[in-house]
Amino acid sequence: MKKLGFGMMRLPLLDQEDPKSVDFEEVCRLVDRFLDAGFTYFDTAYMYHNYESERIVKRALVDRHPRKSFSLASKLPSMFLQKEGDQERIFEEQLLKCGVGYFDYYLIHNLNAKHYEIAERFDSFSFVSRLKREGRVRKIGFSFHDTAEVLDRILTDHPEVDFVQIQLNYLDWEHESIQSRLCYETCVRHGKPVIVMEPVKGGTLAKVPPRVEALLTDAHPDWSMASWAIRFAATQENVFMVLSGMSDMTQLQDNIGYMADFVPLNEKELSLLPEAVRLLHADIAVACTSCRYCVEGCPKNIEIPKYFELYNAEMRAPNTVFGTHQEYYENLTETHGKASDCIGCRRCEKSCPQHIRIVAALKNVAKVFETD
Repeated sequence: MKKLGFGMMRLPLLDQEDPKSVDFEEVCRLVDRFLDAGFTYFDTAYMYHNYESERIVKRALVDRHPRKSFSLASKLPSMFLQKEGDQERIFEEQLLKCGVGYFDYYLIHNLNAKHYEIAERFDSFSFVSRLKREGRVRKIGFSFHDTAEVLDRILTDHPEVDFVQIQLNYLDWEHESIQSRLCYETCVRHGKPVIVMEPVKGGTLAKVPPRVEALLTDAHPDWSMASWAIRFAATQENVFMVLSGMSDMTQLQDNIGYMADFVPLNEKELSLLPEAVRLLHADIAVACTSCRYCVEGCPKNIEIPKYFELYNAEMRAPNTVFGTHQEYYENLTETHGKASDCIGCRRCEKSCPQHIRIVAALKNVAKVFETD
C-alpha cells in the first residue's frame, strides 16, 4: 500500500462558510484520480464536515468503486460517549452512513488524558477488539493528541492495538507541547506502526514565510513547500501512512506526483529543516524562548511558555475548522491555570530575560483559546 492517504476532512466546499456544502462532483474527480494513481487509503470520521463526511464517502467512493479496491478508516468519537449503548449506536450508524459492512481501520478518536478516562469508563478498547474478532473491523488503533508520557501509559495499558495515529511534522518534531518526535519514538518502542495526521500542520507548512521558501527552493526548485512536509513524515521508518487533506486537484496532483514512487529525504535534505524551523519560529507573535524562569512562583500555576508556543503556532496557521492547538491548550488547562486566571502580579515579567509583557500576552492567549 502506498504511503499517502486521503484525509476526508478538508474537502472542497461550494460555500467556504458552510462545512456541509461539500462540492460532490469535485470530490468524485479527486477520489477517481487518487485511485487511478494506485493509492487506496481513505480516512474519515463521525464529525468531519458537520457529520457529512461519512455520507460523502459513501456516495463518492463506496457507491462508485469496488469494495476491495480501497481501504477505509473511520473513528469512534470518544468525546461523544455519554451513556451505555452509545458505542454500538454510533458504530452501526457509521457503517450505514459509509455503506460498508466493515472498516479496514477503526480508531478510538482523539485520545488525550481526559478522553482516555472516558474510553476506559466505557471499556472502548474491549469494544473495538470485539468488533475486530467479529470481522467488522480489520485493524484497531487510536488517534492521539497529548504528551508522550500519556501515550506511553495508554500503550502500556493496551498493547492489543495494531497502530497509532499521531500528529507529526517537522515544525512540531521538537515542539514542547505536541512532542511529535517523542510520541513517534514511544510508538516505535511499543512496536506500533504509525499513521501521520497534520503533516502540513493544517496548511502552515504549505505556505511558509519567504525566507523559508527561499531556503527550501534553493535545494529543490521543483518541490512544493507542502511536499517537504509530507516527505519528512513519510521518511520516518515506522510510518506506514501519511494522511493529507486534499481540497483541490492541484494539491492532489502534487501529492501523488512524488508519493507514487516515494523516495525518503536524504541527510542533506533533512539537515535543511532545522534551519527552516528556526526561521519559522522567528516569525512569531510572542518572542518566548521557553527558559521557564516565569513559571516558578506563579501563584496560579499557569504554563506560560507552553501557552505562548501554542498561541504562536495558532497565529501562524491559516483559519481552519480542524485546528488542533485548541485541544492542546485545553489538555494543559486540566492541570494548570488558564491564561485568563492571571492576576497581574507581574512576578513573571520581573524574571523574564526577554522582557516580554507577559500579562498582556496572556490576555491575547485567552482571547484566542477561551472563547466560551
